[in-house]
Amino acid sequence: MAGVVERVQKYRESLRKSGLRPLQIWVPDTRNPGFVQECMRQSALVKGDGQEKDTLQFLETAADQEGWTE
Repeated sequence: MAGVVERVQKYRESLRKSGLRPLQIWVPDTRNPGFVQECMRQSALVKGDGQEKDTLQFLETAADQEGWTE
């Protein structure tokens, strides 16, 4: 039986052959003790901002997935 490393390599190679490439991104660690406080701090900064409503409307429109194919 093939080991885990070999299976992963084979799987990744099949993805590459199908035209895909690996992509790594770094995102905030939501488990970090200061994460919630930082979210609250940033939210307080934009609260009542004159462009806040426009920005939220833009985000809601951009997040609308109706009509997308799966």
